[in-house]
Amino acid sequence: MEFLGDQGRDVVIVRDFLKNGNLFFIGPQTSIGNMYLGPFYYYLIAPALLLANFNPVGPAIFVALLSVATAYLIFYVSKKWFNPTTAYVATFLYAISPTAIKFANFSWNPNIMPFFALLFIYMMTEKRYLWASLAFAMCLNSHYLALILLPVAALIWIKDYSKASIKPTLLAIGIFLLSLTPQLLFDIKHQGQNINALSTFFVKRETTVNLKVYKSLPVIPELFNQINTSLLAGKNITFGIIVSIVLFLGLVYLYLKHRHQKYVYCLLWYFFGLVGLGLYKQHIYDHYFGFLFPVLFMLMGYLISKLPKLFALPLFISLTIFSLLQNPFRWQPNSQLKTTTEIVDLIISNSHNQDFNFALLAKQNYDPPYRYILSEKNSPVKLLQEKITDQLFVVCEPFQIECNPINNPEWGVAAFGWAKIDTQWEINGIKIFKLIKNSSGQK
Repeated sequence: MEFLGDQGRDVVIVRDFLKNGNLFFIGPQTSIGNMYLGPFYYYLIAPALLLANFNPVGPAIFVALLSVATAYLIFYVSKKWFNPTTAYVATFLYAISPTAIKFANFSWNPNIMPFFALLFIYMMTEKRYLWASLAFAMCLNSHYLALILLPVAALIWIKDYSKASIKPTLLAIGIFLLSLTPQLLFDIKHQGQNINALSTFFVKRETTVNLKVYKSLPVIPELFNQINTSLLAGKNITFGIIVSIVLFLGLVYLYLKHRHQKYVYCLLWYFFGLVGLGLYKQHIYDHYFGFLFPVLFMLMGYLISKLPKLFALPLFISLTIFSLLQNPFRWQPNSQLKTTTEIVDLIISNSHNQDFNFALLAKQNYDPPYRYILSEKNSPVKLLQEKITDQLFVVCEPFQIECNPINNPEWGVAAFGWAKIDTQWEINGIKIFKLIKNSSGQK
């Protein structure tokens, strides 16, 4: 199970809420812009952490179950919008997609996006605007890229507009605005930190986002291919190009021969998603297009259902083979939670029940996972700000960095003072050092 810095951060915050009643008004911090999401992802996973007796596996199980629910929702909506064949094909391809599986087996705020994105669009088509509002609020608490869903939602609303829809629409908007209350209260207390960061993100956007929509058009083919390759082609570059060509031609064929309202909505959903992602100037990671996961499988399922069997069967078999070739279950899991727990157990046993400090040296991780387990095991770990002890345990994840804790500029090590290595160990390639005081400064 993946258990890195973000997962450790989340369970630390949620545990504090469950044990001490400290409410949270903001959620995870975004990777750029110093902005914060809303807090509802934390509230969503809190029952799972409590039911698991504060074991981090609890939220991961919840996300996995929600991903199963996503597969069911894809089936239900595809059958209702298109036909049973579309439902079976779309759900099957989603269930075996390596990228979909990757984001279904650990707890992380972007991982809930596919479920709530599909629920949002579906509820809009059903004119159940209150439920749509709640689903969109959860999308926005998952990732701010959920804003890209608004244009297609607006078009659906305009198409279905009637005087009877005004009152429920206003109520839905009111519910959504109410969902922003925690962030508003946070901003009031912190001099508008979040709104200022959001303003800066769009005003000083030279390296982040381009609001000139026409400039996103040239990158749409590249994004189209990237998303199709990731979700449908098992990330095989050559096969991904073939899939993208087939899908593009197939979508044109469907538009000309089998066009209907729900199909057009799906096309608009995918198109606006590509345009929105095209406005972003930096690298597009797989989790950025989580709001497009359901619609891509539904479109491919619909295409296969309408193609002659001579073409549909080879396409379906090819997609299945390339997805299964990269199925994550073919390889041993990374077992990060297990490894973290083993490292913590080693540290505790070698601390001899004496107070100790802890530091992490890593390029792509930070220390909340270790500190969470240390705290859950009631270890005598002390923050350096509180107390500088006689022993410092340094964990080094030697990926793209050199493991040298002596004279290391990392604050968590440097603040300990002159030290020497007393003992060192290695668990699953991760190095652990026990440092003790060396007042003379001699090695």
